[in-house]
Amino acid sequence: MNDRQVQTSQHFAEELRLAALKAARQAAVLLRESFRANVQAEHKSNAHDLVTDIDRRSQQLITASLLSAQPDSWVLGEEQVSGDQGLPASGKVQWIVDPIDGTSNFVHGVAFFCISIAAAVDAQLLAAVVLDPISGDEFTANSTAAFLNERRLEPSARPEQSRANLMTDYPGAESMLKDGELSMKIFGQWIQDFATVRRKVCAALALAHVAAGWCDASIGFDTKVWDVAAGAHLIRMAKGTFRGLSYGQPGLADHQCSGFIAQGPGANYPSLAAAAEQIHQLRAII
Repeated sequence: MNDRQVQTSQHFAEELRLAALKAARQAAVLLRESFRANVQAEHKSNAHDLVTDIDRRSQQLITASLLSAQPDSWVLGEEQVSGDQGLPASGKVQWIVDPIDGTSNFVHGVAFFCISIAAAVDAQLLAAVVLDPISGDEFTANSTAAFLNERRLEPSARPEQSRANLMTDYPGAESMLKDGELSMKIFGQWIQDFATVRRKVCAALALAHVAAGWCDASIGFDTKVWDVAAGAHLIRMAKGTFRGLSYGQPGLADHQCSGFIAQGPGANYPSLAAAAEQIHQLRAII
């Protein structure tokens, strides 16, 4: 790719960032107005997996805005709504959308949830937005840098494992059924290995906090692409690392994998890699 092509690509990624930010801001108004307003939730796969009418309305707002900005694009959203499209065409922009990541927190009045939007072409991430509608923090990235409220994110090198803080949703109810006693053994080991361990039940916002340097690492299992795509791109553009755990599934981009290890700049925490290997070994024989 020559210099002109690079500049064109970077300009396009910036266009995508701004389009995603505009869409997220529209949905954020709805989420702020609805928060702690007696929102009624429905169960999806189980009692821990919730959805609300606000999720669907947020998805509709985001989808309409994104398709207006990029008419030839397609939307992969957690909540399927009118306007979401089917299989992608080569070279077309794919929007990966979670209209409310952390719906359970939203429903229960806990102010830790977000809107997550990523843009990819042929499985390569180009732009990302994670917007916290309550704090107002806007985490964004194009193809060259990550930003918090339009200021470039440049977190310092992360501390050693014993002084680091970890944010994770593991183990949840489903993973405890899959992994049994190992899940609690791993969680207990993390509590010993890290300075703090927090379960915030919102993967996208946790990853954004890693990108900002407010959290040192995050790890997840049984995740979906809309949980992690935007956060993965944020972390990489902020000079951290995001590694997908494909567990033998070939051809997947890191953000498409069902598990991940995310770490801030310079961090390499052995406890996370050890846990991922233990879970892989257990599930390989189930």
